[in-house]
Amino acid sequence: MKTAPSRSVLQATAFRVSAVAAAGVLLLSGCTNEGSTSEPTSSGEAAQAADSAGSSGPTCTMDDYGVDKIDLKGAKIGFSQSEPDSASFRAAETKSLKDAAKEAGSDLVVTNANNELPKQISDIENLLSQDIKALVIAPVNSDGLDSALKAAKEKKVPVVTIDRKVTNKSCDDYLTFIGSDFVKQGERAADALAKATDEKAKVAVLLGPSGNNVTDGRQKGFKDQVKAEYPDIEIVAEQTANASRSEGQEVTAQLLQSNPDIDAVYAFNDEEGLGAMAAIQEAGKTPGDEVKIVSIDGTKNAVEAIVDGKYNAVIESNPRFGPLVFDTLTKFYDGEKIPEDIIIKDGEYTPDNAQQQVGQAF
Repeated sequence: MKTAPSRSVLQATAFRVSAVAAAGVLLLSGCTNEGSTSEPTSSGEAAQAADSAGSSGPTCTMDDYGVDKIDLKGAKIGFSQSEPDSASFRAAETKSLKDAAKEAGSDLVVTNANNELPKQISDIENLLSQDIKALVIAPVNSDGLDSALKAAKEKKVPVVTIDRKVTNKSCDDYLTFIGSDFVKQGERAADALAKATDEKAKVAVLLGPSGNNVTDGRQKGFKDQVKAEYPDIEIVAEQTANASRSEGQEVTAQLLQSNPDIDAVYAFNDEEGLGAMAAIQEAGKTPGDEVKIVSIDGTKNAVEAIVDGKYNAVIESNPRFGPLVFDTLTKFYDGEKIPEDIIIKDGEYTPDNAQQQVGQAF
């Protein structure tokens, strides 16, 4: 899925329902609706709730969900963060929610599960005891929040999930999911790696943590795109590095020893990619040249590595969910239909734009 942001949060405006690419929809919602096929216009742009977000899936209203209308101004909103804000993605995500809550006049109460599912369940129960009117969750895992979601439902508190989608039922266990099209991210990473390698490479794939749709989507999108479009790109090794820089370095070092002909790395996130960069250097090879690196996130360290020539591309995973979250809640309480999936816009950093766009990285 995973860092303090320097960018101000854009005020949310209305988003228009459009379709997302079919592969992404299949992963995110299982629906066949198609949506916006337009690519981001520049890297690192914060989500703008108009043309930048597509949506799909069955819709849900206040009556469908069984909750009463409230005014967000002055309302207490809970936010259950999954991981420590020492991760730049999470820091940017938390700041975005805080800024958007302030703009809406809401009181945001934040907890942090420190990447522990039992703690997240406990955190949510604690938030519900504080008379919150809506709940935003960045899930630790896609599975396992059943009891917490049930408790929210019993208190008639609508739930918006961000970044990772839960496997529960929309408009019943939760209202909507707001996040990236993870399959599309993987596809775009494959395209970027193909461009960096002239469509010929032996690639090591560093996977993310198991048990969430972010890892599954980024892996599926990359592998399917390579298989369909790039016959001379060979995936020679796959191993999880758990979104960790240290594990990314350790795993890459092992893979380079057992597969010395590896000349490209696709990493689940920037932390793994930066770990791979260190391992490549320690192996006496030149990262970004002898061994190409492409990852997903949009952290400043990775973008700076592109500027330095040690990295080849980063597909952004936009953490600035706040405007979309509060725009969605506003629409929901105004009686509008909310789609199951709302797709945030992601940018891309390359050698062509990294120097100009590095200030927009988180």
